[in-house]
Amino acid sequence: MTNLRLLNSNLFMQYSAAPTTLADTSAPDFSTLLQRHGLAPQPPASVAPAYDIQHPAFVIPTATTILAFKFADGVLIAGDRRATAGNTIMYDRADKVLEIDRHSIMAIAGVPATAWEMARVLEHSFHFFRRTQLAEMSLEGKVRALSKLLRDNLGLVLQGVGMVVPIFATFDAAAGVPRVYFYDPMGAQFEAADFSATGSGSPAVRAVLHHENTYAKRPLRKLKASEAVLLALRALDTAAESDSATGGVDRHARVFPIVKMITSRGIETLPDAKLARLYKGNLSA
Repeated sequence: MTNLRLLNSNLFMQYSAAPTTLADTSAPDFSTLLQRHGLAPQPPASVAPAYDIQHPAFVIPTATTILAFKFADGVLIAGDRRATAGNTIMYDRADKVLEIDRHSIMAIAGVPATAWEMARVLEHSFHFFRRTQLAEMSLEGKVRALSKLLRDNLGLVLQGVGMVVPIFATFDAAAGVPRVYFYDPMGAQFEAADFSATGSGSPAVRAVLHHENTYAKRPLRKLKASEAVLLALRALDTAAESDSATGGVDRHARVFPIVKMITSRGIETLPDAKLARLYKGNLSA
């Protein structure tokens, strides 16, 4: 007991003798003094970097790449199927193009868990509004509903574990025209004039779409449905050549991107068999 009292007295003298001004940040606190004398456990080491095999860091899965552009009959939305975690391919059949209602689609890029939950909440909100108000939610309401979900997710974005950068496409029945909106992680929405793309492979996709819209014989809005599908497949395949997180077209496993079209008649999902025929007849070597 005497030795413990002497030790506590010595610790108190060291702590009291330490500088106490606010400007001096080198003064140890009491827990630091206990750690120096072996009376308290040392703090854990910092998290090891991702390349440390013995202590791997937690890597958040992400899903990319998505695109949307307007064509003659409406708007086409497509996304590759690959989900990655760092340099690991987690899944090659992820669905990133999600139907929200009869005329609306949300395409996701970012953390799948957060994005899919947003899509479920959005679908429920639209359905609840339609059942309670006996009318469709307005276009502005739909766009702002997704914006609010993104804004509410800002805390996870700042922590680096929940970023989502979606595309929202719909057909405006009142005006008789398709609409394409893209968002930033904080929830600001922007309407695309002709096309949009997000995800790690989006720079290559935007380059392809810009070239076709500007320098091809016909702009995007003049393309037929089959031509629009071929352009989407070519854009995603081009992105896959330079971005390992983009799946593109997997010829061996017969895995094709998800391609959907929104027109005045509603949403049409292109089956893999049709995508395979178009790809083999026009794009494959």
